[in-house]
Amino acid sequence: MARMLEKCLDGLVREGSLTVEPAFGPSFTVGDGSGPTLAISFRTAAAELRFLRDPELALGELYMEGDVTITRGDLLDLLSLGLRNTATLAGARWLRLLTRTRVLLRRIQQNNTLLHARANVAHHYDIDERLYALFLDADRQYSCAYFEDPADSLEVAQLAKKRHIAAKLLIEPGHSALDIGCGWGGMGLYLAAHCGAQVTGVTISAEQLGVAQARAQAQNLSAQADFRLQDYRETQGRFDRIVSVGMFEHVGVGFFDDYFRKVAQLLADDGVALVHTITRTDGPGVTNPWITKHIFPGGYIPAMSEALPAIERAGLMVTDVEILQLHYAETLKAWRERFMARRAEAAALYDERFCRMWEFYLTGSEACFRLGQHVNCQFQLVKKVGVVPMTRTYIAEREEALRLRDGANADQRMAEAAPGEKPANRFAGRSDSDRFA
Repeated sequence: MARMLEKCLDGLVREGSLTVEPAFGPSFTVGDGSGPTLAISFRTAAAELRFLRDPELALGELYMEGDVTITRGDLLDLLSLGLRNTATLAGARWLRLLTRTRVLLRRIQQNNTLLHARANVAHHYDIDERLYALFLDADRQYSCAYFEDPADSLEVAQLAKKRHIAAKLLIEPGHSALDIGCGWGGMGLYLAAHCGAQVTGVTISAEQLGVAQARAQAQNLSAQADFRLQDYRETQGRFDRIVSVGMFEHVGVGFFDDYFRKVAQLLADDGVALVHTITRTDGPGVTNPWITKHIFPGGYIPAMSEALPAIERAGLMVTDVEILQLHYAETLKAWRERFMARRAEAAALYDERFCRMWEFYLTGSEACFRLGQHVNCQFQLVKKVGVVPMTRTYIAEREEALRLRDGANADQRMAEAAPGEKPANRFAGRSDSDRFA
């Protein structure tokens, strides 16, 4: 078994250096020797056989179960090494066959009908809500933050994300706004409290709905923010503004047309929609099998080339596209570090296997964004010409006005600084290349 494992990994790891300790037999090293040498250990021959059959699925499961341990380096190093060798991985004959099979089956796996979508969302979101409190910001923003300054805290960056989206929506007091996939209510509550919008938020997560409704009541915003347990396909009416943050990844490749046609149906003729989603940079593909099985069943990160045709077929016009590079990598880094700092609390809620699963999920996701395989994308959509200004200067202008309303001004930054420390000018001495794209 050890010899088969060595032959397999020698063909897969062409860049970097990985030392492997089989369950039986001497250790071996694969790769070109570049970078730091990482080392892993297999506990049993059965674990090695599982890995040989399907590395993409088995590695995460073996890590969860403690059958693969990292003896030199850390999990981020290991998963980054694997991702850097993705092209080589796809070159292996039996892995090419596995990938092709998964591509053929992806519409079945992503058959997100009303019933299946609810079950898939419940798998990830209808778990103990105390888990999310361990690593998210207080507003429970479970999507890519927007780091205006790389040194910003997660809380500041998540507030900046909401402000950035609100600015692009050109939202005004009295506007009706629909939040598709409203989560725990943070985005909708922001639009109600700081923009004066009349918000309807829809989610198919019962746990998230309860939190969102309780937050609206606690903030005396129940009359302005109506959160419902409802699939977007069941939503009726017309809205001046539509926002969808981190939800499109759950739609499924076979439902892109349904999604954007529904957005077009719900959007007022002079309305503006903003869809904030992860996109893959290497074209259409398939969801990692471990992620599909353990984290996001039914989920799929689209390529821009898959989303744009569906937008066009729905009769919508793209008026702005913004690519957020590295912002999600930094968001995930903050989540991972916070989760690991409170790992014992997560283990008390669940168990060690769950903690290793969540660590693998957060770390692997960070590696994907840090290596540029995934980015975040914001599509601004309208139904007719002239709804949004001719230049993008309005975004910064509106952000600054919102900054004064939401409390993210110089006084807040001063309060967040360490005692006796005066916050520096955010961009003083920085070139454009020093800032996140």
